[in-house]
Amino acid sequence: MKIMIAEDDEKIAQLEKDYLEINGFETEIISDGALVLKKLEMETYDLILLDVMLPNCSGYDICRKIRNEIDIPILMVTARSEGADIIRGLGLGADDYITKPFDPSQLVARVRAHLKRYERLTAGHRNEIRKKENTEQIQIQNLVIEPKTWKVWKEGKEIKLPNREFELLRFLAEHPNLVFSKEQLFETIWGYDYVSDAATVAVHINRLREKIEDDARNPQIIETVWGVGYRLNS
Repeated sequence: MKIMIAEDDEKIAQLEKDYLEINGFETEIISDGALVLKKLEMETYDLILLDVMLPNCSGYDICRKIRNEIDIPILMVTARSEGADIIRGLGLGADDYITKPFDPSQLVARVRAHLKRYERLTAGHRNEIRKKENTEQIQIQNLVIEPKTWKVWKEGKEIKLPNREFELLRFLAEHPNLVFSKEQLFETIWGYDYVSDAATVAVHINRLREKIEDDARNPQIIETVWGVGYRLNS
């Protein structure tokens, strides 16, 4: 597995590289934000360790630009532990974050967890397609969800969703009008081996609403049941 280390601090980049390679990963260090985007166009990587403060193009901008184009785990690395910065990164499509200074063994554990998760998702996707050629559809208001092809359409226009956003929408659509807590959704979609927490669910719900709702501030499809959780209205 090949990991891109997008980091301009030479010491931190080398530390990440050493620990990952000791654990059997192939790595490549990119220290320029603008070069990150070019390398992603030319080469294939299995995961990106993305520093927030990169020269020429910030980690936030990189995450925003690639999230709907490349289906790859993004682990943001930041020296800032403020909640707003973390929520911003998750809201732009990052899968997880780790703050500096960090325990290198924890970094490797998180990389393994995300790679394992994506491997299960992509394997499951391939198996579903093999099992059935005919496409089953779920109609939710003005949305059409195709579970077998992992596609979502709104009023005839396809909406691009990363894996976990699609899984979350599909699960809710398959259980319409039922209320699920953030903890239930987290355990179902992310699993017990995931290293983040249930607050991640709220970020992904907000991202989904921005894409599928006519007015994300007044959602009609995914409703918040205050003090309980979320419900998808069929």
